[in-house]
Amino acid sequence: MATCKKAHTKEAGCRRFVFVVVFTFMFVSVVVFCLRANPVSNIAMEPADDTDHTYSYSHLGGNLNLPKQNELSIQLEMRNRLPPRNRDLYPTLAKDHITIVLYVHNRPQYLQVVVTSLSQVKGIGETLLIVSHDGYFDEMNKIVEGIRFCQVKQIFSPYSPHIFPSSFPGVSPKDCKGKKDTVKKHCEGNPDQYGNHRSPKVVSLKHHWWWMMNTVWDGLKETRGHSGHILFIEEDHFIFPNAYRNLQILTSLKSKKCPDCYAANLAPSDVKSKGEGGENLIAERMGNVGYSFNRTVWRKIHKKAKEFCYFDDYNWDITMWTTVYPSFGAPVYSLRGPRTSAVHFGKCGLHQGQGEQTACVDNGVVNIEVNDDDKVANIKSEWNLHVHKHQPGYKAGFKGWGGWSDERDRQLCLEFARMYKITETASS
Repeated sequence: MATCKKAHTKEAGCRRFVFVVVFTFMFVSVVVFCLRANPVSNIAMEPADDTDHTYSYSHLGGNLNLPKQNELSIQLEMRNRLPPRNRDLYPTLAKDHITIVLYVHNRPQYLQVVVTSLSQVKGIGETLLIVSHDGYFDEMNKIVEGIRFCQVKQIFSPYSPHIFPSSFPGVSPKDCKGKKDTVKKHCEGNPDQYGNHRSPKVVSLKHHWWWMMNTVWDGLKETRGHSGHILFIEEDHFIFPNAYRNLQILTSLKSKKCPDCYAANLAPSDVKSKGEGGENLIAERMGNVGYSFNRTVWRKIHKKAKEFCYFDDYNWDITMWTTVYPSFGAPVYSLRGPRTSAVHFGKCGLHQGQGEQTACVDNGVVNIEVNDDDKVANIKSEWNLHVHKHQPGYKAGFKGWGGWSDERDRQLCLEFARMYKITETASS
């Protein structure tokens, strides 16, 4: 009897063991299947400064309605996942570093000037430089690969019109060209408010800026947890040696001296001005040369994606000045010093490409005077604030210069805003 009872107990134990093994196997299989079917990873983020919210991020992957990628587009997207270079030379970033994003197109003679100026910036080795390319151009890539003065990461817009030679967002065979093409030829495309159809070289400016902003703030693992300011500069912005130290001072003073300021700028909003001089901090409308803001401001901008994507102007900055900023409900001021720390030197427009009969030719030689005051931080915390009100420039009500009414461009723009799903959670 005892023997039979032991055998029965042993048999029951074996059944339980088999049940646990089978259940575990089925559970793991279901989890693996779900992950393969919906490859989304959520990463809890640090709270952004000036806010009490937490964000989690995930890549939507196949849920997006993006153009079909060619081989180059796929390769560039894979390159975007590579880690920064020069980590052997600069293994750690300063705790309070301000990431610098340099966005470029195809003006290598300008890029070389900017890179040389950045190499002389005090504190540049403490931070990360991200270079965002509008497509791929070998000479531009080589210049960036030669950087040795800080950590540097390159990203390439995989949906740039420049890498789609025969399909949207590049030139498509069925694209409308003339003002009357839509009626006569049944071609693709919507004319702008002036009757003109899209030019891929022109619309790439706005596409690249918007793709870059979404990717830097919400896509890159190097920056999607960055809670401080990020500085944005362009390939025709000469940066003075004191720029980084001055920007650190401005961002630290912003909440105290100008709590209504959304940003900090290295240069006046008037690109021809070198500043007023004197001993006052300046608050004025946000300029487009050496501008920086934090994640709180980015979230406000991102929420206005529809306004940004539907305004009929191919310029990202004019779009911001006339539609996005006015929608915030108050003047969008930026804090800066009385002397510039960055200068716009470009003569050739971004849409004037290289290697064409009508290309803008400029040897990139600049003669920008750098004085001793430009080599050291020259902003004082005890200075008073002077506010520039009622400045001239683009404002709400301006209808735009056109070039941005093709529904395909607008939808691609909106898809860029959806690339990374953001979930906002209030902190307790």
